[in-house]
Amino acid sequence: MLAVATGLLSPSLTQGAEPLPAANVLASKLQHFVDDHIMAGAVMLVADKDRILDVEAAGFAELAAKKPMRTDSLFWIASMSKSITAAAFMMLVDEGRIQLDDPVEKYIPEFKKLTVAKTNGTFAAPSHPIKIREILSHTSGMGFLNAKDKQVIDSAPLAESIQHNLLEPLLFDPGTGYKYSNEGIDTAGRIIEIVSGIPYEKFLQDRLFTPLGMTDTTFFPSPAQMQRLAKSYKANKNTNALEETQIVYLKYPLDGPGRYPAPGGGLFSTAHDVARFCQMLANGGTFEGKTYLTKEAVHEMTIKQTGPLVKTTYGLGLSASDGSSFGHGGAYKTDMMVDHGQIRVFLVQQAGNWAAGDPKNEFTAEAKKVYPIAGAADAR
Repeated sequence: MLAVATGLLSPSLTQGAEPLPAANVLASKLQHFVDDHIMAGAVMLVADKDRILDVEAAGFAELAAKKPMRTDSLFWIASMSKSITAAAFMMLVDEGRIQLDDPVEKYIPEFKKLTVAKTNGTFAAPSHPIKIREILSHTSGMGFLNAKDKQVIDSAPLAESIQHNLLEPLLFDPGTGYKYSNEGIDTAGRIIEIVSGIPYEKFLQDRLFTPLGMTDTTFFPSPAQMQRLAKSYKANKNTNALEETQIVYLKYPLDGPGRYPAPGGGLFSTAHDVARFCQMLANGGTFEGKTYLTKEAVHEMTIKQTGPLVKTTYGLGLSASDGSSFGHGGAYKTDMMVDHGQIRVFLVQQAGNWAAGDPKNEFTAEAKKVYPIAGAADAR
């Protein structure tokens, strides 16, 4: 079964031009992954800096109920919160309220106590205090999750969870390695609160979500939004059959106590909302006549920040190296990419590895065939 909803194109994304009709090409090319039970379903979107070119839905949002995927299906997107947090942080940099090379301890004094774990079992002071730039580029030495309390990421307010992050030593000297770090990006979120005087989630809502028209991007979906939630699946390691699985960050009541917004904890969004955020970045920080970030801030986010000692190329909150191609691939196979001005969003709630093949790679290849990238013959 193939479900395509062409009537859900966002008018504001196509302002000044009629939306191109969805040709059903991308969805039909990927249908074999649904037929072969490799994925339950997906939403895929292609846009340029000004409008959506194609948005399609294939397969099912819920297998048991045979609930078709829709182009406005809601997804839990783990890593989008990191990119958005970095963008929010760069707003404060643009305003001169903080500098990328400021030490973290300037805002959170307890960071002065951190040590670095050495291979011989001893501990030493870091060669320099962790810089803001290093927490946003995952080169601070902070871990992915605090091993002593792995659920503190969204089970406590940021002010408290940051104190848990200080319980363990750094994995390496700042600036000398790369470790994808929820602890680091949570620290950035806490600094946003300290500098702005506004709760982290309110800052994002007021400065990004509402102005950008990201109406479905939230930490706590409403009951109506939950009706559009795409279920999460994984392939049985013995049979490869898809089985529903629980996303760890959905275990709390979404509208009750016990769960807090966290930069490293993911959020909910749709392909349309992801596209709006990507279009703002692709336009150098401007979207629909409003400036969110300076071109200099976007440049900092989208070029390599990991330094000569680190092989991994990563920007600030984004996987990036040269400023022309950047994005983020998150847990549960969510992916957003800006490729020489072309925006591609591919959302699937799939845990673990694919049973066979890779739908995201096929989507990328087909999207570039159907919508060639002008002036980028060697575009990835």
